[in-house]
Amino acid sequence: MTILAPKQGLFLYVALAIYSINLHSQEGNLTITQDPKFEQLLNEKRKINASITVNDRYKIQIYSGDSETSKRNLSEFRRDNKNFDGTIVFSTPTYKVWIGNFKSRIEAERNLIEFKKKYPNAFLIKPNK
Repeated sequence: MTILAPKQGLFLYVALAIYSINLHSQEGNLTITQDPKFEQLLNEKRKINASITVNDRYKIQIYSGDSETSKRNLSEFRRDNKNFDGTIVFSTPTYKVWIGNFKSRIEAERNLIEFKKKYPNAFLIKPNK
């Protein structure tokens, strides 16, 4: 290993200092292009998330599957049952249709019996907070 003399070390230090002054970071504009469908998907997700109401009440799940069928099931349910609220909840990779907002389990089970006539796969849930 070679030890530099004080003059050589000082020269090297000054040379590096001058060289580092001339260094510049990258400059320029960055252009991001994204597929328009991406924004459409984000808007869809925002609408679904805004409609989610999770609390200590019971709900009935009448459908779990793809987006289009869940929308169709929800609109059909709303058309037939104007007294109950309903929402679509996205839980990767499925969309779930939740209906009702029942205070007690007994009330939810009474309604579940009625809904099972039209939606045989319906079941009672209590969403987590």
